[in-house]
Amino acid sequence: QVQLVESGGGLVQAGGSLRLSCAASGSIRSINTMSWYRQVPGKQRELVASIGSGGGTIYADSLKGRFTISRDNAKNMVYLAIDSLKPEDTAVYYCKYSGYSITSWGQGTQVTVSS
Repeated sequence: QVQLVESGGGLVQAGGSLRLSCAASGSIRSINTMSWYRQVPGKQRELVASIGSGGGTIYADSLKGRFTISRDNAKNMVYLAIDSLKPEDTAVYYCKYSGYSITSWGQGTQVTVSS
């Protein structure tokens, strides 16, 4: 199995920036996809961004330009940098690992943006 631990969330003012981190451990395959999702109460969990082992990225169209996903394979870390934060970005952000026959989720980290 793969365990994920997110960190870096917190309370920030609109217009600020934040970087979230996700540390992976366990049976990590060399070929995998790491993703960030977010969820607010009463709404579906939505994909923010994904990054493959080779560095290829996919972003939600509405978030392109403000969100940047990156990874450090040697450290089994994935990051999500958020710029120009908006109150609408307030959510619990989750890290997701997708490998062969395995999908794992982290516990989530809260991001709250004040106006």
